Order: sequence, then structure tokens, then C-alpha cells
Amino acid sequence: MSEIESLKVKRNLTALVEFSRVINSSLELDFILNNLLLTCLGKFLAVRGLVALKNNNKFEIRLSKGIPVEALESFPEIIMDEDCNFKDELNSFLENSHLKICERISSSSGCIGFVCLGEKLNNKDYTEDDKEFLKTILNIAATAIQNSIVVQELKKVNRELDSRIQRLNSLFELSKEFGLFSESSKVSRLLVYSLMGQFLVSKYAILNFEGSAIQVLESKFPIDELLSSLRKYDYLKIDSPLGRETLEKFYSSLSEIGIDLIVPMQIQGKVKGLIILGKRINNLEYSDYDIEFIYSVGSLAIISLENRRLFKEALEKQKLEEELEFAREIQQNLLPSQIPATNNFDIAAINLPSKQVGGDYFDIIKVDEGKFIIAIADVSGKGIPASLLMANMQAFLQVISKQNIDIATATSLINDLITQNTSDGRFITFFWGLLDDKEKKLTYVNAGHNPPFLIRQNQVIRLSEGGIILGVMKTIMPYNSNSINLESGDKIILFTDGVSEAMNPYSEEFSEIRLEKIVVDSAAFSSTETINHIRKEIESFVQGAPQSDDLTLMVIKVK
Repeated sequence: MSEIESLKVKRNLTALVEFSRVINSSLELDFILNNLLLTCLGKFLAVRGLVALKNNNKFEIRLSKGIPVEALESFPEIIMDEDCNFKDELNSFLENSHLKICERISSSSGCIGFVCLGEKLNNKDYTEDDKEFLKTILNIAATAIQNSIVVQELKKVNRELDSRIQRLNSLFELSKEFGLFSESSKVSRLLVYSLMGQFLVSKYAILNFEGSAIQVLESKFPIDELLSSLRKYDYLKIDSPLGRETLEKFYSSLSEIGIDLIVPMQIQGKVKGLIILGKRINNLEYSDYDIEFIYSVGSLAIISLENRRLFKEALEKQKLEEELEFAREIQQNLLPSQIPATNNFDIAAINLPSKQVGGDYFDIIKVDEGKFIIAIADVSGKGIPASLLMANMQAFLQVISKQNIDIATATSLINDLITQNTSDGRFITFFWGLLDDKEKKLTYVNAGHNPPFLIRQNQVIRLSEGGIILGVMKTIMPYNSNSINLESGDKIILFTDGVSEAMNPYSEEFSEIRLEKIVVDSAAFSSTETINHIRKEIESFVQGAPQSDDLTLMVIKVK
């Protein structure tokens, strides 16, 4: 080796050592790339050059010197294949940008970038020694670049982690705050303040859904315009966040009024409200991480709102239960508190409403010495409306039974009164009769009720004489009455359809046929024993199924 060549090698080694010291003295990527490019330009006296690095499987120009902006804008997106070989698109770019040489920057993870240099000031070509020296420089720089990229990624991860921790703390604090508020306005205001502080939004709306009705809790959008635009779409099916692009493409009416993001508030997969946000002051798009935070805050808010609604409903239900219990007591007081004593009859009765109050009714009224009115009725429907009509029925019967009118004519009067006092299509099936304790005689009228059974010597006689049910229309055809002389051992079973139509889990009815067989088989039982026996048979038949209708029984046994 000549003295000149030896001196050249020493200078190159010195330059490489100095380059390595400088480039590894910092982890800042811009510092490293700037020193790399300036070193290459200075070493080879190049007039222009660039450094490109890989980012998400694409290459981006991170630094350039002496290359026109127009040329840089034509930089291709994909310039390497899977084996890190340059594609023709790069060659075309190099030619247009007057770049003469291009070398890869390779680390242990593969190709991470490349450096391109333009012509030399002396217009000489790049020699093989130049190319080898450039490769050496890039090999030294590769480690520094890789370390810088890793450190930047770690810093980014740490920043995101810090941000997530901060937002988790915010969510924790918000969850406590939401739990303190009982008013929807305070819940929605806290939600708005938390979003404004995090994302710098000035236009927003918080909507709550009650069924298909929309309740606007907060809005900086014109409410009429917002609701008009929203109702053009099936807003109850917005079950995932809608970003800017989706809104512009599929919800143009909402996008046009300045909406940039819609996030649903859901409970158990059901949309219960929407968070609507406009553009951010910095005009940045909402990231997936941002949407995740908004969704979480919205979930806390809607749970708070739902808990408030459920609590209010629970209070109202409790109040209604108390009122219904009071109504039940009143209704039970309308029924006979005790059975009047008779000489020739053993009478027992029971009333079991399916709800707190019901529409079944029975009565035993003493009208004269030795004479009693017996009655049983079933108002259509159940619950409070039926119980109110039943109370009217009881009042009418109490008054008319004291007017000394024959039972058929009295039934017509009762029907006319019931018809005048019902307007919602309700009606009453009714059976009543005058029981003569001295003569052992029953005179009755059946107004469309289940015909009571008269059990005599194991035979069943149905007491069906009468007329139409009460409350359908004013009396046109007079009611007919019938009189029966009763014999010792006779038994009369009066019942409502809650007995015959009691249903088991297989949707099978207890039926009047089954009831007939039971009462015939229990002919020797007392009235109370008969009722208890029927109840036991019904309970066995329904197998624990809930009582679907009011149940009333009256048994009269002739001594």
C-alpha cells in the first residue's frame, strides 16, 4: 500500500470513528439523520440527498437537501418488495430528482430505510470504494437510528399509558360523581363537562331515549334541526360509534349540521341514548382511543340515568302497591264478613282475587225474617277497573234488595243501572236468588253466569233460567225467574269461571266436568269441607301455575 493510500485509509477510519461518536451521542432521530446526511454530502461532495425511513410498511422522506419540492411530492408510496429490493417506481423518482446513488439502511430487523445522493460537485461518478464507504457509514448509522426509533416508540407507549392511566382515574372519579346525582340534568351536565375538557368541543348534544321518545338533556345544536335530521334515520339502531367519514357517507343530514361523532349509550345491548359531538377546536379527528373513552363515560352516565329511572319507578310501584293493598282491604270489607245463621241451610263461601283487587263478587243479604238474598257475580277483566264496577254492583244490590220488588223485575233494574255506568265494553255475569229458610225454597235469576250446580241424589241440575248478562244493553226482553223447592241433602254449588277455567302449566283447563265429578263425589261433605276439597283439587291440578283469574265459590247445603 502506498503512503497516499495509507493516509487515505487513516483519514477514512478517523472520519468513521468521529461519525460513530457523534451519531451515537444522542437518541434524537432528527439529530442522527441530519448528521448522517451532512456527513454523506460532505464526504462525497454531493449537491443533494435525502434520507427515507420505513413507517407502517411504507417509506417516508424524513430529511432532504437540495431537492425541489415538486420532485419530493412525486415520491412513490411503495418502492420495495418483500425482499427489500427497489422497484422501478423508485428508479423513476431518482432520475427525476437527479439522484445518482441509493443505498439501504439495514438493521437486525431488516431494511429500515435508505439514503440517496445526487451528483458530485466535481461531476465524477461514484466509485466502488465510495459505495463501500457509504455502506459502512449506513451500517454505523443503522444501530443509532434503530435505537432512536425504539426509544421514540417507548416514549409514545409511555405517553399513551400515562394518558390511559389519567383517563382511568377520570373514569373512576366520574363513576363516583355520577352515583351522587339523582337528577338527570346534573348527570348530563357532568357528562358534557368531562367531554368538553378532554376533547375541546363547543357543539354537543346528549339524548336520552324513553322507548321511541327522545329526551334532549343537553344541546348546543339547534334542537329542532337536530331532531328533524335525526328522525330521518333509524336512530334506535345506532349501536356502534359513527365517525366523520361514516356520517358524511351514510348520514349526510347529520353531517351537514356539524356533527362529527355519534357514540351510543347502551345498557345490555339496548340503545338508551346518544352522545353527539361536533368538530374539535383543533379540528383533529376522534381516535379509536378517544371513542373508547367517550363510550365508557357514556356508559357510566346512562347507568346513572337508568338507575334514577328505576328508583323512581320503584317508588311509584311501592306507592301503588300500598294503595292497592288499601283498596283490597276496602273491597274485602264489601264482601260479607260472616255468613248469616239459618235453620235449614249450611252456607260457606270464599273469594280469592288473582290480583290485589278483583272483579268477583258474592253476597248474602238478610231481607226479611227467614229470607236471604244470595248472589254471585263476575265482572269482565281483572284489577282496579273490575273492582270498581264490582263495588257499583254491590251498592246496587244492597239498595234494590230492600225495595220489595220481585227478583225478575229487580234484575232488569240492575241491568239498566249497570249499562248506564259502563262505557268501555265491560259486562257482568250475575246469578242471584231469594232463599226462603222456612219453606226451603229458592227463587233465582241467572244473568249469563256459569249455571250453578244443584246436586240431588248424585244428579246434577244446572240453574240456568234468566236472561242476558248485565251491562251489554238496556233491558228489552224481561228476565225470567225460576223457583225450586229444596230437599234435605240437596247441595248448591255457585262458582265463577276462575274455578272452571283454572289452568295448569300445559294450558289445560280445570273444566266444569271435573268440577261436577268432584262435587258429586263429595255430596256428603259439609259446605266448608266441600269448598276446601274443591280448592285442594284445583291446587293439585294447576301444579303451582299462577292464578290467572279471580276465584269465588259458594256452597249451600240443605239440612
